Amino acid sequence: MPVSSFMVPLGTPAPELALPSVGGDGDVRLADFDGAPALLVAFLSNHCPFVRHLEKELGELVGEFPGCAVVGVCGNDPGVSPDDGVAGLRAQLARTGWSFPYLVDTDQSVTRAYRAACTPDFFLYDADRRLAYRGSFDDSTPGNGRRVTGERLRTALRQVLAGEPVPEPHHPSMGCSIKWSPENEPA
Repeated sequence: MPVSSFMVPLGTPAPELALPSVGGDGDVRLADFDGAPALLVAFLSNHCPFVRHLEKELGELVGEFPGCAVVGVCGNDPGVSPDDGVAGLRAQLARTGWSFPYLVDTDQSVTRAYRAACTPDFFLYDADRRLAYRGSFDDSTPGNGRRVTGERLRTALRQVLAGEPVPEPHHPSMGCSIKWSPENEPA
């Protein structure tokens, strides 16, 4: 059953992150994106049909905004979702051609800090690393017959890169629930 993202309050500062890259390039940190006018943190997974539904278009969309820093995070416990282990995520990178860093949150601390609830779950921060948009890619989901366009996220990216606020309402993302380790499940 799909779940919707939490609507974290706008203006919330980006939590710290320091996670290993699926590509084996070492740890990626929030400070690595200093100077970028915007930062998109996307919680993704390999197994989820909601992510697979838009993964090609996500790669194309982020390519349209070279000034925006982008990082993907998989916070799923591979013991619960084996396809979301490092091998599966590397296969996803090969399949999608994503050029942004894709990180593994083994202890799920970053996923919890960002308050990610599902995959995909998008968090767009402005130059000051304050949350400017949280919500859906567009209004398509697997099986609803709507074309994948990325229009909601694309519009938000344009506004943030122009230094403008992203007017509400923001529509929650919907997808597969985060696969929490038993000891990390939110209360």
